[in-house]
Amino acid sequence: MTETAKSRTGGQILVDQLVAQGVHRVHCVPGESYLAALDALYDSGVEVTICRQEAGAAMMAGTVGRLTGRPGICFVTRGPGATNAAHGIHIAEHDSAPMILFVGQVERSMRGRGAFQEMDYRALFGSTTKWTTEINSAAEIPEVVQRAYHMAMQGRPGPVVISLPEDVLTEMATVPDAPRAEAVPIWPGLTQMADLQKRLWAAKNPLVIVGGPGWTEKASASVLRFAERFDLPVAAQFRRASALDGEHPNYCGEIGLGINPKLKARAENADLVLLIGGRMSEAASQSYTLFAIPEPRQALIHIHADPQEIGRNYAPTLGIIATSAAFAAALESVQPPTSIPWSAATREARADYIAWSDEAPRSPGPVQPAEIMLYLRRRAPRAIFATGAGNFALWVNRFLRFRAFEEQLGPTGGSMGFGLPAAIAAKQLYPARTVVAFSGDGDFLMNGQEFATAVQYGLAVVVVVMDNGQYGTIRMHQEREYPGRVVGTQLRNPDFAALARAYGGHGETVTTTAEFEPAFERALASGLPAILHVKIDPEAITPTTTLSAIRQAALAKRA
Repeated sequence: MTETAKSRTGGQILVDQLVAQGVHRVHCVPGESYLAALDALYDSGVEVTICRQEAGAAMMAGTVGRLTGRPGICFVTRGPGATNAAHGIHIAEHDSAPMILFVGQVERSMRGRGAFQEMDYRALFGSTTKWTTEINSAAEIPEVVQRAYHMAMQGRPGPVVISLPEDVLTEMATVPDAPRAEAVPIWPGLTQMADLQKRLWAAKNPLVIVGGPGWTEKASASVLRFAERFDLPVAAQFRRASALDGEHPNYCGEIGLGINPKLKARAENADLVLLIGGRMSEAASQSYTLFAIPEPRQALIHIHADPQEIGRNYAPTLGIIATSAAFAAALESVQPPTSIPWSAATREARADYIAWSDEAPRSPGPVQPAEIMLYLRRRAPRAIFATGAGNFALWVNRFLRFRAFEEQLGPTGGSMGFGLPAAIAAKQLYPARTVVAFSGDGDFLMNGQEFATAVQYGLAVVVVVMDNGQYGTIRMHQEREYPGRVVGTQLRNPDFAALARAYGGHGETVTTTAEFEPAFERALASGLPAILHVKIDPEAITPTTTLSAIRQAALAKRA
């Protein structure tokens, strides 16, 4: 620890630890329960982003963690502030994103009395964090913060919650700062890599799937070089497509919701699957049907940084505990066989992907979402695209081709309201990049108030609100299960373009496909946060079907 001679308040000690860990920005909604920490931030050099609701603040912090590999930092007040922030904690847990949430707490002498806004945070966050703790004295703050960093980054990354009793932050203590924490790389063993090479040499129809956290540009490049040397088809797990270059000749698509049926069949019929970094959870595994549980039909080589994930659902033929980056580097030593029997299958897999992502099916109505995506793919090939959750994201995942590390930001847990906060955090980290958020109408209004945050800090994100006047995903399932009995899914929406202007941003309404391109160009040229209110026909429920078709199929099945 670094020696610090002077006595400091707990709030000052806490902020000094963040500075020691390299924190440049925190996201927060202020609260009286942590005023001493806020005061310490005043002249710390750490930028404070004031958010409009704790869920948005937590999502921004989680996005920072995902993009940088070091925990994003969020401060919220006790009680309602904590419960609002739980939304972002759940997303970070599913996304394996490192973040630390600091939550105000009642004074130590009041604990257990049901004091104003008192909560048991271990009970609230216990199932969604890697560690939830409460600081008991100002002197232990450096130790707890450093441990929180290690916990958030090590193995499978994730969120940590630290409760801050109000009087701990005003208590004086003389304690040294803790040194900067770094995640310890986890390398595969030489015998495991030799075993992997042996199994690849014996394969006839292999498939590589990448996913999970911890990817870097260097790691992505290493995996693609490996794919080139072995001429392997490489797919990405749900909402991890930007771990690879979508224009690479070995890339064959995303395995998730709205999967290309030909890619699904390819995964099912593979004799060997190399799963790097991912967990193949429900959305990616097609509701746990792609691989049999507990023993997959395919030989499975599973690489993951968390030993508890190896064999959790699928018994692997070969399990390798390693971070994605370390394993990718180790792939440089694996040698291809003298002859490669699956090269034709790789070319076919690529051709299937090109056809799937280029051939835009016609949707009902004057706005064609697929054509909008194809335009954005041409216009902004190096943009960062963030999505919330809903059927609108199916067009994003299918037709955009992500070219570089973390150009695709979406909640793997399917949480609505994520797109705008994620876009704001990304724009803060990469101000020169074009950042586009996609939202549904119901999805946007979950955290649409964070548009005020974008305006306040001059973050010129472009938000594409795809408005079909309904909770479309739920309506789709409703028509499938209870055809014609529409209840609880219809929405009456505001004028989102006018809302953008009211906040101080740029807003336009798009009612035809032809109107989108010039509207998008004007949005970029405005230099302001912008909302493009794109009105979609309610029938255009997915790229491949309509509400009427779903209803008719359900009625025919019942007849």
